[in-house]
Amino acid sequence: MKTIFKIFAASLMFVFLFSTIVNAQEKDTTNKDEGYKFEVVKENPATSVKNQYRSGTCWSFSGLGLIEAELLRMGKGTFDLSEMFVVRNAYADKIAKYVRFHGNLNFAGGGGFSDVFKVIKDYGIVPEEAYNGKVIGEEKHIHGEMDAVFKAFADAVIKNKNRKLTPVWKKGFDGMLDAYLGDYPKTFTYEGVEYTPESFRKMLGINADDYIEITSYSHHPYYETFVMELPDNWMLSKTYNVPLDKLIEIIDYAIEEGYTMAWGADVSEKGFSWKTGVSIVPDEKTTDLIGTEKEKWEKLTDKEKKKALFSFENPVKEKEITQEMRQEGYDNYTTTDDHGMLITGIAKDQNGGKYYFVKNSWDVGDHIYKGYFYASEAFVKYKTMNIVLHKDAVPKKIRKKLGIK
Repeated sequence: MKTIFKIFAASLMFVFLFSTIVNAQEKDTTNKDEGYKFEVVKENPATSVKNQYRSGTCWSFSGLGLIEAELLRMGKGTFDLSEMFVVRNAYADKIAKYVRFHGNLNFAGGGGFSDVFKVIKDYGIVPEEAYNGKVIGEEKHIHGEMDAVFKAFADAVIKNKNRKLTPVWKKGFDGMLDAYLGDYPKTFTYEGVEYTPESFRKMLGINADDYIEITSYSHHPYYETFVMELPDNWMLSKTYNVPLDKLIEIIDYAIEEGYTMAWGADVSEKGFSWKTGVSIVPDEKTTDLIGTEKEKWEKLTDKEKKKALFSFENPVKEKEITQEMRQEGYDNYTTTDDHGMLITGIAKDQNGGKYYFVKNSWDVGDHIYKGYFYASEAFVKYKTMNIVLHKDAVPKKIRKKLGIK
């Protein structure tokens, strides 16, 4: 009996230990598979996610995304504005400056937020239904050939075998814009009313002068403006410069007050994962990616992607970002002007970590957050190039110090 009891007791102990190990393993597995869990603390209204597809026009999508969100904030309803109307007018202005600079200026499909507001101010705006820019038989925006042809034309004008410019080269470029993007919408009908681009802008009530650009770099004085040295800043537009802590204060204040903002940032980073919808700055040595936007990321081989990525299983410790780190990244081209997006809210992860809720302009498809993603505060501190927002979204004390009325 004692022997049987000992065997029985040993069996019970084995079952208990085995059960404990299994339960522990299950708990460990659950923790590993938990992933990021987000709770949006504050979210401001924005229109639906649009798809820039194979075009370098994120600046137009995010800039107009800001305007559409502003119209919602002002109680004017939901509008879908034409990104390609902005692209067309910006290209026309850009080639004129490119020729005057004898080609010593960036001339491509890229641009900046200031382009959007210049176009609205100078030319007005139209709804998407009046000008969608899709006239080459494609359902989505594909600009590879168009951008290359425009650049070749501009360079041919500058090379100038006639020894002087012809009086028709601008007319020739307008014809190319018509061919690739559609005839210019001088007038159109929207909800039964006829408009021009200028009268439509007036109806919307958007004042381009109400929107300002802000950044944070130490190679220029704080609380002053400077021409930001970016290849896509062909307009040589100026931005306000503030210390890093004030930049974050502005972003947080704006969101809490119901504003969204266009956000220019570097997404060619190991800590940026579109698949998992998270952008972070892990506290470890990282490998920067060369290239920008989704198309270039997708061209990487599986080996290159594997080298670039790390585990996004759970929240990780992130670097403490300083003004010096920002400046070093900018100076050494490890922080570049990759992509324009729209910050719409603030969120936190399961550990209380702070994130910003960001609207992108890539294909939603089966994306985990339906075209949005979460950027950690560290990522925003480190990789923000600039933001654009309504001047009233800036705290009064900072606005006064900047001289903004």
